[in-house]
Amino acid sequence: MIASRPYRVLLVEDDEADALLIEEALEDRGIVREVRRACDGVDALDQLHQSNIGDHPDLIVLDLNMPRMNGREFLAQVKADPQLQAIPVVVLTTSGAPGDVTTAYQNHANAYVKKPVDLDEFSAAVQRIDTFFLDTAQPYRP
Repeated sequence: MIASRPYRVLLVEDDEADALLIEEALEDRGIVREVRRACDGVDALDQLHQSNIGDHPDLIVLDLNMPRMNGREFLAQVKADPQLQAIPVVVLTTSGAPGDVTTAYQNHANAYVKKPVDLDEFSAAVQRIDTFFLDTAQPYRP
């Protein structure tokens, strides 16, 4: 699948091998034009808050299990922030626990994909977001 437009992606993943695999998969499928990485939620929030609204990523790919600030806490903070809440988030994690899935969607994740990643499933999730959310989302205007 080639995305209708390549995205700027913020990849929030603490495992270097997983991050490389995900980044390579995104690039090979033509989904991204830029990948920025964060090793945990604290690093990701710092990057988001230090960037201008126009420089925010088009998509956040988020692991749940990370040090300092895990993905659950990060997702809740992003979706509670008027400047960040319109950024779609794909949770990409090893956890298939029903509570994690439910909590992710309650905190407004746009998709939930379980590792090991099925690239077709992941690409389909991104395409659904592209088809609906990225075309209808309105950027924050103070």
